[in-house]
Amino acid sequence: MATASRHDHFPSRADPGRADPRRERIRRAAARLNARWRGEDGRPGGLHAAMAAVAHEPPTVAIAALAPWLADSDWLARRLGEAAALLAADPFASPPLRPIGGGESAGGLLVAEHGAVRLTLQFEGFERGARSPAIARFVPGGAAIRFLAAGGASIRRHRVAVSAAEEEGAFTAAAASRCRSEAARPLVAGEELILDTARESFTLADATGDILFLELAVQPPSPLPVRAYDLASGRLVHLSSARRDASFRQMGLGLLRAFGRRDAVPLFAAEIESGDFAARWAAMRELVALDPIAARPHLVRMAASDPHPEVRRAASATLALLEPPPLQRRNGETCELVREGPP
Repeated sequence: MATASRHDHFPSRADPGRADPRRERIRRAAARLNARWRGEDGRPGGLHAAMAAVAHEPPTVAIAALAPWLADSDWLARRLGEAAALLAADPFASPPLRPIGGGESAGGLLVAEHGAVRLTLQFEGFERGARSPAIARFVPGGAAIRFLAAGGASIRRHRVAVSAAEEEGAFTAAAASRCRSEAARPLVAGEELILDTARESFTLADATGDILFLELAVQPPSPLPVRAYDLASGRLVHLSSARRDASFRQMGLGLLRAFGRRDAVPLFAAEIESGDFAARWAAMRELVALDPIAARPHLVRMAASDPHPEVRRAASATLALLEPPPLQRRNGETCELVREGPP
């Protein structure tokens, strides 16, 4: 007699042609909850309608208009309760709250989103012996944050100067201001921060419990890149595109490079012509790693005519690395130290 598996409670997929009543109940319950939430959010005065009304406003205006959704979170507590009830009825249900993040001790839920406006519930789990953050990130836009649970943590705020010209596309790593950090102080549950995230950031450390906060972020596409600074030195250590679509394409190009897909060179070439200097150089770097020979003509053009001075310099330096080495004479003959391609 066959012994029942401890996995037998999982909804079966053995016969895809036959509807599984339990799976259908799970889907219907989640769909009903999703439809109700979408209906509530889309009505006048609803969250999605409020986001849509300010989607094209400057971050400061959008954040001020949506601040009541952070100040009173009873509506969110009700939704979390409904999602928990759905899971209690069936642990394989999928509540209409999309997970985000997913690091070892950090993650969260996407509560609502419209264009560049996004509301998330973020969680940082307590981790004994965790190191204090070494990097602060600055993202063009603005944010409002309300801490629901402080977890005994300390908060340290960081600032960096950004000129109007840099914000409009004249940013260079060489001229970047240093990051200045304040002294750490205790984080207080219930406190709120309003940040110009292009110039202000924060890190959390020394927690003795879990940290939970709501973040309303308004981060429209910007020619100013996302910047990461080393907190010990205050120096800029990394740049990336502030455009979400460019970030997704960069991840895709990274995968294509890792899989050795030389047939995808036209995709790399298209991104090299994009308007975002950080995205252009990221695509070029991946193409050089994938196929240096195919990358060479693009590097030549980039070194000669890219509108960003640091991209031109980086392309020139990379091009020099790809040039054949100097000729060496031996016994009166000339030979190449390295030969690329077929003889």
